[in-house]
Amino acid sequence: VQLQASGGGLVQAGGSLRLSCTTSGRTDTNYVMGWFRQAPGKEREFVAALAWRGGTTSYADSVKGRFTISRDNAENSGYLQMNSLKPEDTAVYYCAARYGSLLPYIKYYRYWGQGTQVTVSS
Repeated sequence: VQLQASGGGLVQAGGSLRLSCTTSGRTDTNYVMGWFRQAPGKEREFVAALAWRGGTTSYADSVKGRFTISRDNAENSGYLQMNSLKPEDTAVYYCAARYGSLLPYIKYYRYWGQGTQVTVSS
């Protein structure tokens, strides 16, 4: 499974960005796509995840109500819409995938895309 993330950039606080992740994996099974982020000097952390077939989602408390994860079956792509961005959202964002249940833990994701930088200025 190959994942290609894109859409990062520089935005002012309060602004929005949409990240995209194109997958080569089979999504007609128990496919889960997750987004994680890693800020400088910090460990990588869970942001959001989506169970592709049923659409169930999960979010970190820090992004609930601001970020929305979604997918487009026709495009075989997942998205992370990020609104009301804060400087503390600055990080490299990674999309990842697994086959199985929807879990917020990094160690269970086998497939990873390259990161995309998101920088939020104050």
